[in-house]
Amino acid sequence: MPTKRPTRYTPIEMDGRPVIQADADNAVSLYRRRVQVAPGELGRLSFSWMVPALIAAADLSRSDAEDAPARIVLAFDGDQSKLSFASRLLFDLLEAVMGEEPPYATLMYVWDNRAPVESVIPAGRTDRIRKIVVDSGPTQLAVWRLHERDIASDYRRAFGEDPGALTSIALMTDSDNTRSTTRAYYGEVRLVGANGQPQ
Repeated sequence: MPTKRPTRYTPIEMDGRPVIQADADNAVSLYRRRVQVAPGELGRLSFSWMVPALIAAADLSRSDAEDAPARIVLAFDGDQSKLSFASRLLFDLLEAVMGEEPPYATLMYVWDNRAPVESVIPAGRTDRIRKIVVDSGPTQLAVWRLHERDIASDYRRAFGEDPGALTSIALMTDSDNTRSTTRAYYGEVRLVGANGQPQ
């Protein structure tokens, strides 16, 4: 992201398996893989992560403190003509700054300091980003957490509409808003299609 220090994503081995270590020092960036999964083929997403410590000042409900040690970010295609005027203006600005068109909708699975698990938190700057809290608070720190999610069901709950095609999956560890330092570890991220087959 222009003008921002990037998070470092480093492949390492931990507990006998390959993982990605993410280190953010007043930083933000995505570790992203492009995919193309049609809406009818969307199935389940499984992922694991481990967070040694929370970001004390972070609060995903406030745009000035909107950092998280661990996120899985899903980007979706959609009908851009349905966007509000304000969203279209923001998308045009982001495209000019980042050099690519933003996704129609972004669904994030996040670890938040205080919001209850299964909370849906809209982004402060746009209604096209929604965050679902899958871990909350300090009680599960420094242990591996495994999650499995129904992508289409979560999208409908977050946005109130059916999803378009899934276009990318990313890891995101960020600390730029709180100007802090954080670390997270990510295990395998796996897509299983609606037919039960790996994608």
